[in-house]
Order: sequence, then structure tokens, then C-alpha cells
Amino acid sequence: MAFNIGGEFRLKKLKRSILSLVLVVVMALGAYYFDIDISSKSDQVEPSTEADYSLVFPADRYPETGAHIQDAIRSGHSAICTIDRSGAEDNRSESLKGVPTKKGFDRDEWPMAMCAEGGANADIEYISPKDNRGAGSWVGNQLEDYSDGSRVEFIFQ
Repeated sequence: MAFNIGGEFRLKKLKRSILSLVLVVVMALGAYYFDIDISSKSDQVEPSTEADYSLVFPADRYPETGAHIQDAIRSGHSAICTIDRSGAEDNRSESLKGVPTKKGFDRDEWPMAMCAEGGANADIEYISPKDNRGAGSWVGNQLEDYSDGSRVEFIFQ
């Protein structure tokens, strides 16, 4: 029986060790999960009036998009895009709310959804998909190395 008591002691110790390990894993996963959630809410990007970079937009290659952006800037929208990729989906939903789709056209928005300045009250214009998507791809490639919070002024020559 004395031998069995030692076995029970080791079994209890093993159970405590496994329980401790499970608790540590659960706590680590919980911390990871909540850290991700907290950081996405606290990393909101605020727009600014000073640019870190300038980007000359090729209005000759994408004339409809170029004209739309210039018209929107002339009507009071910012020429500066403060990059906020995590806010793009919400901004797009807000800016396109109540703007119906139109067959054969894209709804172009300025400021763009990926800009902190975008969202509600963005200027929306119907333009050809070829022009809009080409311009969007070009802008995305130009800005891919810039971090969120970078302020980029769109220039037209």
C-alpha cells in the first residue's frame, strides 16, 4: 500500500502540472486574442493637414479618376490621404451607403476608403470600371510600402 500512495502522489502532481499547463495555454490564447482586438481599436489613424509624401497622379492614364479627384479637392475635400488600411472596409460602407450601383460603372470615392479622411461624406462619382480599377491598382502599388499613418498628398500636373 505504501507504494500505491506514492503513485497516487505522482498522479496528483501530474494532474496539477497538466492543469497548470492548460491554464497557461488558455491565458496565453486569451491574451493574444484580446491584444489583437484592443490594438485594432486603439490604432485609429487621425487625419492631418501636413503631408509626409507627395504622389503625382497620372491623370493622363486615368482621366476619369483624375478628374473626379481634382473636382472633389476643388469642392473642399482633402488632397491628403492619411493611410488607414484597417479602416477601409468601414469607410467604404459609409461612403457608398445610399449610392446605388449602376450597370457598366464603378462608384469611385474620394477620399479613398483606405484614407482616414474617407468614409461618410466622401465624394462619389460613377466612372468606367477600367479607369477606376486601373487607377486603384496603380495607387495601391505606389502606396504599398507606406505604413498606416503616412500622409500622402495627391498632386496633379
